[in-house]
Amino acid sequence: MKIVLLGAPGAGKGSQAVKIVEHYKIPHISTGDAFRDNIARGTQIGVYAKSFMDKGQLVPDDVVVKIVAERLSKDDCKRGFLLDGFPRTINQAVELDKITGIDVALNLTADPEIVMKRLTGRRSCKCGALYHIATYDKETCEKCGGTLYIRDDDKPETIKKRLDIYAQTIDPILEFYEAKGVLITLNGDRTVAEVFEDVRRILDDID
Repeated sequence: MKIVLLGAPGAGKGSQAVKIVEHYKIPHISTGDAFRDNIARGTQIGVYAKSFMDKGQLVPDDVVVKIVAERLSKDDCKRGFLLDGFPRTINQAVELDKITGIDVALNLTADPEIVMKRLTGRRSCKCGALYHIATYDKETCEKCGGTLYIRDDDKPETIKKRLDIYAQTIDPILEFYEAKGVLITLNGDRTVAEVFEDVRRILDDID
């Protein structure tokens, strides 16, 4: 089962990704993790990618594709995988299609107002724990006692920029997967459980 998970920041991709990989026992592949792995191992392509990241520049598509391709070649991907955060450009989508076919591209949509509430309400801790003010109203971390803070990514002005960038790049990717007949769009405004019920029904039909 080869899955691409699409959706704007705050649409619920992270929550669905956790449930999908737990239920179907497939690896969760993110470009960020793949980058960090290559950088940590000091691979040639990892060092090359880091040279762009250190300058605050976007890593070129061909480098991103090579890193993802290398990750997909590992044994744990033979039964399938969930790609999250990739492809981000139409060129990446086309190149991915040359490497491997995709069974389904799940596209989560969400109302911008709901996205803003979700993201601005998040609180982070230096230990990696993540909370939301809707369900956790303390100022200190339940796990380590550290002071919670708002990440720059979760501030309103940054969220708006992230949503604008996503809106400018997603349409060609959606059109690409729609033409392939694998695009399924789901309403991400609902609860995690409600969305996953639909996700599971779709994936069970494929499996």
